[in-house]
Amino acid sequence: MKTEFLLKSQENLKAAELLLANQLYNASANRAYYAAFQAAIAALAKIGFEPERKNHDTTQSYFAAELIRKRKVYPNHLKSYLLTLQHVRNDADYDSILLSQNVASRHLKKAREFVETILKELQS
Repeated sequence: MKTEFLLKSQENLKAAELLLANQLYNASANRAYYAAFQAAIAALAKIGFEPERKNHDTTQSYFAAELIRKRKVYPNHLKSYLLTLQHVRNDADYDSILLSQNVASRHLKKAREFVETILKELQS
């Protein structure tokens, strides 16, 4: 499961980059969030946490509690990334506002950092 979700994460990160480059900012924010979310699932799978249902709240909570606060595997500043990325994705998907290039770019950068940090840890 770890490998599959890590591959999905990398695929969604590439998709987010392509979407941003093609001025599809709302779609880019959506894929950026899912890249980070799937990377978090892969990181949790490494420690044996593999819930049957991939719930957003549970994944975010366990990632922060287990891998940042308790085990200190990942830096503290990453604990807010999933929630922040999800809020922007929710705006992109469910609100009538259109995301700007600046907002989409900023959140893609966060997703990239999140995914790359997890990838580095899982490959070590």
